Amino acid sequence: MKKSAYLAELKKLQIELAHIQSWVVHKGLKVVVVFEGRDAAGKGGAIKAITARLNPRLVKVAALAKPTEQERTQWYFQRYVQHLPSAGQITLFDRSWYNRAGVEKVMGFCSPQEHKEFLATCPDFEGMLNCSGILLIKYWFSVSREEQEKRFNERLSNPIKRWKFSDIDLVSRQKWHEYSLAKDEMFDHTDTKNNPWFVVEADNKLAARLNCIRHLVNKIPYEIINSPRTPLPPIEENKHHRDSKKGQEVEAFY
Repeated sequence: MKKSAYLAELKKLQIELAHIQSWVVHKGLKVVVVFEGRDAAGKGGAIKAITARLNPRLVKVAALAKPTEQERTQWYFQRYVQHLPSAGQITLFDRSWYNRAGVEKVMGFCSPQEHKEFLATCPDFEGMLNCSGILLIKYWFSVSREEQEKRFNERLSNPIKRWKFSDIDLVSRQKWHEYSLAKDEMFDHTDTKNNPWFVVEADNKLAARLNCIRHLVNKIPYEIINSPRTPLPPIEENKHHRDSKKGQEVEAFY
């Protein structure tokens, strides 16, 4: 896909997202979008494309760090619940409670019993979200081994992207098949009628972003809110005030 075609289509979709944002506020809706998938599958890029033109006070991204010692003693879903949206808000989870079914399971960060309990209770938890009025949409970004290796090597060689690579990424690469089995087991238990998984084929990052955003737009029925045009008021003049010249100017390089 040519970058020009991608940007032209993205602009159209971002306008639709802006209309959805206004509709969510107008109707007091609560929307949660979960982004899961392989490391380097493009979840972060899709999230950035979605939020680029939206109000960060209304559309929030929850990308949680590893749990603290206190959080490890809490009900597993507890630290995610506090990031759920209020009326008129959208929350995008850059990885979510599904950590327990993926990285925690494969890396041994949870016990087999904790993993089993998660798979059994997760559909009930998501059902409670539905009953509270939350619209839940779940995306799984799928990437091939060859494309993941290419992106990992790019992260390792590019100082701008090096921060994206972690020690766990190395292990996840080694445990490719274990992650595949964990993902299949997760889908077997949590791909439900009310809260299904939607798979985004992500070897082509630009196409994946557009496909994901277009699907998201179609999953949230909305109407365009026509805001009245507001004329700018004139500035009140004050002949006794002059702009302060204090402070140092930034040196102009261009």
